[in-house]
Amino acid sequence: MLTLGIDTSNYATSLAVFDTNAGEVVCDCKKFLPVKPGQMGLRQSDALFHHTTALPQLLREVSEKADFSAIKAVGVSARPRPVEGSYMPCFLAGLNAATSFALARGIPLVETTHQQGHIAAALFATGESKLFETQTLVFHVSGGTTDLLLCDGVEKITPLGTSSDLYAGQAVDRLGVKLGFPFPAGAYVSEQAALCSEKVRPKVSVRGMECSLSGLENQCAKLLSQGKDTAYVCKYCLLCIGETLVRMANAALQQHPGLPVVFAGGVMSSDLIRTYVTHRVPCAYFVPGKFASDNAIGISVLAAKENHAWPISST
Repeated sequence: MLTLGIDTSNYATSLAVFDTNAGEVVCDCKKFLPVKPGQMGLRQSDALFHHTTALPQLLREVSEKADFSAIKAVGVSARPRPVEGSYMPCFLAGLNAATSFALARGIPLVETTHQQGHIAAALFATGESKLFETQTLVFHVSGGTTDLLLCDGVEKITPLGTSSDLYAGQAVDRLGVKLGFPFPAGAYVSEQAALCSEKVRPKVSVRGMECSLSGLENQCAKLLSQGKDTAYVCKYCLLCIGETLVRMANAALQQHPGLPVVFAGGVMSSDLIRTYVTHRVPCAYFVPGKFASDNAIGISVLAAKENHAWPISST
């Protein structure tokens, strides 16, 4: 059977279809929300409008690649995190679309969260289904989070550490916009960083499993004022994030030795960060770049798991 996953975050509209029999993603698609040049994100009312506009188009696109008549469950991110009071209006667009689809077809609707979708996508991408049933250390690193989590599958999530101020994705986007790149700027910053062959020594602020990233924005601005070229500053920014995650991960592994460490979220799509972290953190897993809509994929997997259509087991 097939399951449909829908996610409407503050950055992109994402859909994915998962085949529970094959245990594979049939298709996925994503459309970033339009942001005016020089701006850092959208008002929630604008995000909700753009999601509502994009969803019919993306549903048509997915319907051309997957048999909608075979979809037996729908999963949707109804809020940011699985904690009390977690709410953002932009998720209402996806929730409304998923509810309408499920009611019209008479199939189950599974409400989950944006964060759990990222976690599920990362666990699925490792190819190790047993991780859904065991403890893992998971980093959720994006424009709205820099969280280190102890996860028992995706159901029980215990926060271990986070940033006390700026999030990693914010640091990247602020640098990118300052350099004249469109928002979100992660892909452009990564492209520039890859052009730098000069050695970079990142300076970070980490205490145990907690970090501070506000200084990174100031450091990047100082480097630019000193005449450092764009590629160097972009590389510096990404490697500072990489080193921050390495130190947080090693602190967590001291308390939870032997656990796999899984990296999820948009910032972790950086090849530079992946390479840097992989050489320094044992048992590190990342979501492959081939997954355009990792969050929607995770949500479609959760819909399958919730309906016992994909028997994830450690045995």
